[in-house]
Formats: sequence, C-alpha cells, structure tokens
Amino acid sequence: MNFEDMVKRRLEALHREGRYRVFADLKRRRGCFPVADYFATEGPREVTVWCSNDYLSMAQHPAVLAAMHEAIDVAGAGSGGTRNISGTTRYHVELESELADLHGKEAALLFTSAYVANDATLSTLVALVPGTVVFSDEKNHASMIEGIRRGRGEKQIFRHNDVADLEAKLKKFPKGTPKIIAFESVYSMDGHIAPLAEVCDLAEKYGAMTYLDEVHAVGLYGPRGGGIAERDGVMHRIDVINGTLAKGFGVMGGYIAGSRTLCDAIRSFAPGFIFTTSLPPAIAAGALASIRHLKSSTIERARHQERVRTLKSALHARRLPVMDNPSHIVPVVVGCPVHCKAVTDALLHRHGIYVQPINYPTVPKGTERMRLTPSPVHTDEQMACLVHALEQLWAACPVPNGTYARLAAE
Repeated sequence: MNFEDMVKRRLEALHREGRYRVFADLKRRRGCFPVADYFATEGPREVTVWCSNDYLSMAQHPAVLAAMHEAIDVAGAGSGGTRNISGTTRYHVELESELADLHGKEAALLFTSAYVANDATLSTLVALVPGTVVFSDEKNHASMIEGIRRGRGEKQIFRHNDVADLEAKLKKFPKGTPKIIAFESVYSMDGHIAPLAEVCDLAEKYGAMTYLDEVHAVGLYGPRGGGIAERDGVMHRIDVINGTLAKGFGVMGGYIAGSRTLCDAIRSFAPGFIFTTSLPPAIAAGALASIRHLKSSTIERARHQERVRTLKSALHARRLPVMDNPSHIVPVVVGCPVHCKAVTDALLHRHGIYVQPINYPTVPKGTERMRLTPSPVHTDEQMACLVHALEQLWAACPVPNGTYARLAAE
C-alpha cells in the first residue's frame, strides 16, 4: 500500500473542494496591533488583522509583557517537565489560585490548551464514573466531542441551545443515573450564547453535573472577566468551567475550575495532564498578569463591546450578510468554500486586510464564512476600510440571497 499516494489524493480533493487551508505568513508588531507584516513572495507589506482571537489585545499589554520578561530573567525558558516530575513552579501554583478565585471555585488545574483540558477532563470524568450519560449540545467544540467519545460512555446530543429538547432527553433516564450536561457559553462560529440559567435549572431538577466551556467568554464578560456565567449570576451553579488563556487573556494554555476533589481527580487520572510538559514559567506569569489586570479593569471590555456594536451596525447598514447574535463574534456569510477563499484572498492582496476563510469541518458545508473579531484597538478608519472593501466585493459578486436568509434564520 502506497500511503504517500493515498494521502496526496486526499490533499488534492481538499484543493478541488476549495477547502485547502493556506497559512498567512505574518509577524505582528508589538504595540501596533492590529497591524502586522505579511510576508508575500514580493516581500513584506503591512496588513490589518481582522480575525485574531486575541480579543482584547492583551498579548500586547505592557503588564503582560513585563511579567513574561521578568519570569524569563528569574526562572529561564522551560518548565522542566511534567507537573508530576519536575514541572510545577510557583508560577503555576499562583496562576491556578488566581483562576479558582476568578470563577469562585475551590481549585483550578492548568493544561497546555483548552482543547487538551476539554478532552482530558470529559474523557476522565466519564471513565471514573461508570454508567455516566453525557448530554452534549450539537454545536459543541471538537475538543468536547473528542473527550466525550474517548470516555466511551453513553451520549445524548440535544438540539443547539434547545432546553426543551435537553429536558426530553434527560427524562429518559432515572434520576440516579450519573449525568453530565456539556455545553458552551459563547459558540465561536455563530456567536450564539447559551441559556445558562435554564440549563442549570434542568441540571438541578434531574441531578446532572454542569460542564461549561467558557473559552470564548473568559476575560470578555462579567464584572471581573469571569465569563457569561459571571455576567448572568450563575457561576456558583456551574460544576466545572473550562477556559483558555489564549484568547481574552492573550497568552497560551487552558484550564478547568471546579471543586478541589474534582480537580484533584483529573490531576491524578487524566493522561492528557499527567504525561504533558507543563506551561513555561513565562507563559504562566504573563497569563497571571493578564487575569489580574482584567479583574480590576473594565476599560478593555467596554471598548471591545463598543467596537463590536459599531462594526455590526456598519455591516447591517450596507446590507452585508452578517449573522445576528448577542456576542462579540461577527460572522459574515459566504456559503461556498471557493467563493469564501476568493473573497479573503482579495481582501488580503488588494486591500491589505487579513481574514481567514472558515470552512468545513469547522463549520457545516454550505455555511462557509468570514469570522470578524473587532478588538478594542481597531480604529474607525480601519473599520471603514474593511466595510468599504467588503461592500465592493459583494457588489462585484453578491452571495445568493437564499444562503444568507437560511443562515440568518437559524
């Protein structure tokens, strides 16, 4: 069997479908975000980034940079190994304490990414409690789906944000059956926000554990940046919170927050934690500085929400196909992978605007889109340039009305 040829054919199929991903060679300029240098064949040129998950531009914040520099000077580069061998540092301990406080929990546990945290935690929880049934929102992230699958327990998939469908599925099982309701607060591709209080009501009624992914909400919502659960006053009703240090907090890594017993169990049994080298001290120090800053500063969150409202309003005013939602995500629907790639290529090469096309499997086929993420530091001028460029592109090649109408109604 010639694996090389077989793999090559699969890659060729991706190209034909218009789904082949091309990485843009970028170098961000410290202190100048969202401006970056794009390295094209003809040499570097300036572009404006409109698709970063560094939502609050905290990767550029002086306090974060200073903390990382100091940690390198004090502790060096690497962590020294896994947490179980030699990779626990004071920076990790302080960061976990800060995260537990942020979410009002007894404990927190660090991972190298929120993907690993979801995968390791969900699979371990199901394995530790035989007979557990997981109730999973149909639009949950791939990391949650993978964790649930690897746990090898029974799963029930409920319709997206549909509490009636969730209850109908919960009713099928005796109250004594171990249950986990796994869902997200902000769904990152559509921008939907889950009805947290209603899900918590059902969890209490049917004796289920709540597992909430707040990856696209931590830092951005709530009085101290604790996420949608903090904003909605239900943080104490959530059993396990998954979060990231790589988006709202601008650094890298993931975590869970919950009871001391639960975090200890994951620390003790999850291979994804046990056998992984821990975050470097500088990363932990930068995340710690970012969380502490955002706990007390509301400037970044307020400015971010204003920028989001302004961009959505401008896109609607020009009748561009932006999907309505209550969050900071600004999806602009295209509906075809080839067309989506063509639009983003034109934005980059003609207008100096960097946006990545979002295609299957990240979103369902036929729902391809651009995912715009305005930050507190995007200017009115940069926003006007983006909207004008999109208006020109849509005038030249408009998206079929049926595609947008169908998605807008979902």
